[in-house]
Amino acid sequence: MPVEKWSTAQVEVLAPDTSSVRAARGLSSAGSWSVSGRLDDILWGRCRNYQVCVDLAGPAFKCSCPSRKIPCKHALGLLLLWAGSDVSAATAPDFAIEWQAARAAKAAAAAQPRAATTPDPAAAAKRAEQRAEKVAGGMLELSRWLDDQMRQGVAGAQRGGAKPFDTMAARLVDAQAPAAATAVRRLGSIAGIGPHWADRLLGELALLRLLVAGHERLDELPAELAATVRSRIGFPVGTEEVLAGPRVTDRWQVIGQADTDSGDGNLTTRRTWLRGSSTGRFGLVLAFAAAGQPLVSDLVPGTEFRGDLTFYPGSVPLRALIASRDSAAEPFAAPDGAVPLADALGGWAATVAAEPWRNDAPVLLAGVTPTDDGWLVDESGAALPLAAGWREPWWLLAVAGAAPATVMAEWSPAGLRPLAAWHDGLFVPAAASVVDTTAPREPELPPDLLATALVGLARRPWPGDSTLLETAAIALTRRRAGVTPALSGHVPIPPAPPETTPPLPAVAGHRLVRILGEGVPGGAQLAQELLAQWLSAAAARGGHVPPVVLPALLDAGRRNSIIRPALAQVAGRRGAWLAGMRGDWRWLRDETVAAPASAAVWETGTVGERLGYLTELRRADPAAARELLAQTWAQESSEDRARFIAALGTGLSVDDDPFLEQALDDRRKEVRESALDLLRTLPGSALGARTAQRAQAAVRVEQRRLVVTPPDDLDTGMRRDGVAATPARGLGVSAWLLEEILAGAPLSIWSDPATMLRAVRGSDWEAALLHGWAKAAVQQDDAAWATVLLAEAAGVLRESVRWDLHLVLPPDELGRLAADALRREDGMAHRLLAIHPGNWPEELSVAVFETIAHRARNDRHTWQLGELCRSAAVAMPPSYAEAVGRLALQLDQEPADQSRVRPVADLARTLTFRHEMFQEFE
Repeated sequence: MPVEKWSTAQVEVLAPDTSSVRAARGLSSAGSWSVSGRLDDILWGRCRNYQVCVDLAGPAFKCSCPSRKIPCKHALGLLLLWAGSDVSAATAPDFAIEWQAARAAKAAAAAQPRAATTPDPAAAAKRAEQRAEKVAGGMLELSRWLDDQMRQGVAGAQRGGAKPFDTMAARLVDAQAPAAATAVRRLGSIAGIGPHWADRLLGELALLRLLVAGHERLDELPAELAATVRSRIGFPVGTEEVLAGPRVTDRWQVIGQADTDSGDGNLTTRRTWLRGSSTGRFGLVLAFAAAGQPLVSDLVPGTEFRGDLTFYPGSVPLRALIASRDSAAEPFAAPDGAVPLADALGGWAATVAAEPWRNDAPVLLAGVTPTDDGWLVDESGAALPLAAGWREPWWLLAVAGAAPATVMAEWSPAGLRPLAAWHDGLFVPAAASVVDTTAPREPELPPDLLATALVGLARRPWPGDSTLLETAAIALTRRRAGVTPALSGHVPIPPAPPETTPPLPAVAGHRLVRILGEGVPGGAQLAQELLAQWLSAAAARGGHVPPVVLPALLDAGRRNSIIRPALAQVAGRRGAWLAGMRGDWRWLRDETVAAPASAAVWETGTVGERLGYLTELRRADPAAARELLAQTWAQESSEDRARFIAALGTGLSVDDDPFLEQALDDRRKEVRESALDLLRTLPGSALGARTAQRAQAAVRVEQRRLVVTPPDDLDTGMRRDGVAATPARGLGVSAWLLEEILAGAPLSIWSDPATMLRAVRGSDWEAALLHGWAKAAVQQDDAAWATVLLAEAAGVLRESVRWDLHLVLPPDELGRLAADALRREDGMAHRLLAIHPGNWPEELSVAVFETIAHRARNDRHTWQLGELCRSAAVAMPPSYAEAVGRLALQLDQEPADQSRVRPVADLARTLTFRHEMFQEFE
């Protein structure tokens, strides 16, 4: 029976660390695998020389690489390949068949009954008795210590720090009560820290008193409660003892997973929650890893399997072991048994009543929506707060668009900690928590209890029948068990508007996830450039990105303004909706996006929608668009006026000249500069006539001789027309003004560029004239002037101006210059490659390929080869992937330094990645 594919998210949660995820994403394309396939529930593949197998029924992993991580990047990459596209249908090789047979033999052997071993009952009883005596001594000392804390008062704990608690914890460790020791040691992280620390400290001390009382009456307690007390003290329960207990058979759905650190960095715990589809029972499976060791987990959130669980004894048996699996793990559309908030809290109340020491419990919530004040509200209006660090669930808003979703969470007195959600059949793991110091926290204990505990019983005796700590334990348990949802005051966020464009291809969305996670060849160095190319291709195709990537994508746009225009085209209406709720994402609403063909958008739309509407109207009716802008010009903000002026570049004509002339008097510099940029490229503009008159007055031909008369000073008219007031370093005022006047004048007033350059050669004003014409060529995008100036006057021009001229050259001409520089081993070659736009032309690509082959075999230093390969990775046509791959294979077989082979192999993988990326949009 075929196993349903897992999602990318379900694969990535198996990774032992984030670096493994990034590395695996780089191996998730078919080009990384020489062969792959599937044998029943076994995925197999060959990546380079490594043999990789994954048993989906486990899951279990095998790879011939030397990595100590389980699963390694190759196993994860094979799973990602299967999840994102598919493995091939090739015949299984011997290594896959042999591993499948070995797995089957191992399973058969495990099913055989083990030979019974008979431990010495007398020795076991003696060891148990000795431990019980030690624990009893430690708990007696803990009781006295608790009495001392109450006698002295907890106010002094703020000054004492963690040391007193560590001392008592060490005594409990000696007494073989490790769980109680951990509870005492945790008090050191509460005393004097954060709001209501005394309330929290008193609550924890009260629960310790309750534990001491439970130990004192251990023989009188019901068996389940006694087991809980023993567990909270630290008596061990062997794995075999648990597995020998009753089995619960069900279809177990893996509904959430979270990793927590011990605080000292020595131990990481993975908590995985399961829920039985028929029984409705929750099960918690724990996995542990020491510092520096990867976590091993064979449970994939969002999948289900049939099998048996056995539970650790206790009054609320939640922790479990997997006794057997009877099916492979398969995804499910949504978990069974989700309930409203009130019902979920009913289960929490029963849990706390049975086990007061429990600080959290699983809840599976049906149809909940975030609010803008950090709560989740269900369809009945009941609401519960999110815990600090999870109060802004952008991941959930992105996926569900504020529509009701099923959410798996852990509820504690601090609030809900979401672990996963399901919406429209899609499983989404929760994003990691963030630092949040603004979350409100209310005290849990009555003020009179706290007041007495602060000053101490020696100063303020407690009048109650029970001791102070016993009373506090009852009050705390009653408050926690009696919590109810808020029924008013929390309004769900209005849902996102429906999309008006189709979704982009699913395979392209999977690749975007890889790019955002830096799981690409070349890593983070190339991820930004590949992201820009992906977004450009997506914008050209049309459509919107998968909602799940929007938070990461908006963050990428926040950091990199270059990708914003293309990103805005594919973020969709949900992206704009999300951006409106967070300040550092609001840039998206200012980017040009396609707007509804309705005049109402000009009055009510976002800046981006208005800009899109104005641009489209300019294409259809330039005059109407200009009149529309003129009507609201006075009411527009200065930032918006600069954007709207730039939109007049579409359909620009001499009819726009009067409006742009008025903009030259705007109080905002950006508006004036935008108007100048358009007027300088507008034939027949009044600005062009004025600047031409100034230029011809300053430079004229008399009797076949060039006469230069620069202006003496900068007047108001020249300032208005964009002549800069501050000279470049090392230039006199007259030379600078001459340069600026020529920079603003139309190049059409001069003879052809070669004639003009011959005329100024040897003139005292040669440098100023050449720089003026060079700036004019850049501003007017005149390739003919740029070509002549670079060919005949490059040595005279300042470096900044010279490189600006290169940006005006046609791509083929710029490529020819770069190819020539490469062949001459000119240091300029790399700079020319860096500024070349888009894919390289054939001549340049051939020159780069030949240079890479030469340097890989002959250069002493590899940094030049690496730099050239990095440039080629994002600009060489992807069709060169096969040729570069053959070169890498040849180099690998030659007696060459591997440091030279690696950049070539990385280049081949990146070109293959880009080739596949662009194909996915077709």
